[in-house]
Amino acid sequence: MEQNLSQYKIFYEVAKAGNISKAARELYISQPAISKAIGKLEDSLDTPLFTRNSRGVQLTDEGRILFEHTCRAFDELSNGELELKRSKEFHMGHIRIGGSNTLCRYIMVSYLKQFIEQYPHVKITIESQSSTHTMDMLEQQKIDLGLVAEPKPQKNLVFLPIIEIEDIFVASPAYLENLKLREGADADVFQAGNVMLLDHNNITRQHIDEYMTLNRMEPNNLLEVTTMDLIIEFARIGLGVGSVIKEFVKEDLDSGQLVQLKLDIPIHKRTVGFAYYSNRLSNTLSMFLDSCTQPKS
Repeated sequence: MEQNLSQYKIFYEVAKAGNISKAARELYISQPAISKAIGKLEDSLDTPLFTRNSRGVQLTDEGRILFEHTCRAFDELSNGELELKRSKEFHMGHIRIGGSNTLCRYIMVSYLKQFIEQYPHVKITIESQSSTHTMDMLEQQKIDLGLVAEPKPQKNLVFLPIIEIEDIFVASPAYLENLKLREGADADVFQAGNVMLLDHNNITRQHIDEYMTLNRMEPNNLLEVTTMDLIIEFARIGLGVGSVIKEFVKEDLDSGQLVQLKLDIPIHKRTVGFAYYSNRLSNTLSMFLDSCTQPKS
């Protein structure tokens, strides 16, 4: 578009009013300024847009074609302004969050609940996948925020820690008692029993693999399970020893439904939080991060 938008605005108002003096009052500019702007627009388009008479101006056939398009254009601008105003009044932003099924269920839900109570009109999209995939999506700008274990430092990557978690091994009392009866009291649980771990693509599995390799723990009967929820359920019914996050089975441990296995060397704790890029910080994302730092209601 070669012409200045203000020329189209003047053309639009003159066409609606059918009178230059009335358009001048609407636009708070002089009649000569309007006539000059219309003349420039006609010259640049090499087309007469109005015919003049004693009662005002009337669109030419070419002018009517242009007016139809300017009407749609200015209607779209008005709609955009209205949508922007409503968005600001009602905080109608959009935030895309990623995280694993386990972290979404046990950690993210409480933060989302508090945020939604404050900003009920914000659109929220949740992408549930492994933490590795979450970081890939964050880097590719497919999500705005990732709930992950603390990642390696990167340029512009910010990590907001929210909870410290501890990986442990658990089993049901019945499973341990039966294993003791079958294999003997001195049997190595990790060699004699079923050991349930997440699949290799999971960050938690990689963390546990590093620990077991370092401590020369080699399970003979390894069961790979897709989610931690399933590991917990399988441990509850006595299928084997499960690698879980302690904070997520607190009630089971308190009630005695599950027992934590003692390790000679505890698995070092990890920090989980929200990761985002500081150079992509939107108003909606800032609102969510501020909500995360407030005390939970």
